[in-house]
Amino acid sequence: MAAILEDGKLRLSGYVGDYYYEDGFTAADVARALSQITDDADLAVHINSGGGVAWEGAAIHAILSARGGTTDVVIEGVAASAASLIAMAGATVTMSAGAVLMIHDPSMLTIGDSAEHTKTIEMLEALASSYARIYADKSGKSAEDCRAIMKTERWFNPQQAVDEGFADETTEIRGEAVAAFPYQAYAHAPKRLVAMAAKKNWRLPDADTRAAASAAHRQPKEPSMTDKERADALAAKVAELEAQMKTGKDADETAALKTELAELRAKDKARENADAIMALEEATGREAQAKALADAGVEAEKAKAILAAAPKAEGTGELTPEVYGKARMGLGQPNNPDPNAGAATLTANMRKLLGKEAA
Repeated sequence: MAAILEDGKLRLSGYVGDYYYEDGFTAADVARALSQITDDADLAVHINSGGGVAWEGAAIHAILSARGGTTDVVIEGVAASAASLIAMAGATVTMSAGAVLMIHDPSMLTIGDSAEHTKTIEMLEALASSYARIYADKSGKSAEDCRAIMKTERWFNPQQAVDEGFADETTEIRGEAVAAFPYQAYAHAPKRLVAMAAKKNWRLPDADTRAAASAAHRQPKEPSMTDKERADALAAKVAELEAQMKTGKDADETAALKTELAELRAKDKARENADAIMALEEATGREAQAKALADAGVEAEKAKAILAAAPKAEGTGELTPEVYGKARMGLGQPNNPDPNAGAATLTANMRKLLGKEAA
């Protein structure tokens, strides 16, 4: 375990997850460490990680974001891939001198027929969209701009990270040595990190390389509209686009309009699915998890089964960050004496959802 809490500092170093290296940390490790302090206590999270397992990073980001106290992040050495998502949970993000931040599109290895590959594509698109929204929420950029950055794989030095909005400040204190990770697996990793990985024989083992994908949970901030207003606006836009396509515009413009129309209909379908999930009886007392499932594009029927198997938070009605934080760690539940059971259940459910284990 490399999630160590001491004097108000939570140090997260090594691989995100428990698949490749012994020197790593999981959502359960973070939940266990945070159980030593109160939910409203201020916390400084120091990160030095080359990334790792998608849903572990997403779960850790959610745990840190749900805290009642102020959470600040310091990047020491490197925060890449899933680790960069964790860093976005900071009210402030500080880059140490010499540190690097990397943002990229999720990737995954699929073994199977065309149907299996299609499922992987759908999942990766959902993961990428969720990640882009979180990066956008931190940086002030649009989700589309953040997705473009992810597709090119960008590595930021401290000042670049600040200039792009992914960090708030830098420090003249030199960061720690970068964490062990097979940096040659990334398309545009700095040459010094690739050379270091080769020299130290940091490489991907043969086991389950699917764990290199990235994920997340938060929706972008949008103007408040009722369901009817959103539906009416969408219907009007769809009608406008369909009318334009009938006027005989040139091929390129027609293709662009068809793409926009498909995106609008997909957005409408996603909204209806999200509304269906939040209206489920099983969502009562599990609002935060229901919202995360809706954000990830999980179908309502599958979400219903996942929510039914999940523990409820304390009480009913609105789920506060404090109550949700306790629920994630399995605290405050009379039939759950294990303080780590909540995080373990969350991780297990996410693995089942993404096909890592039999349901």
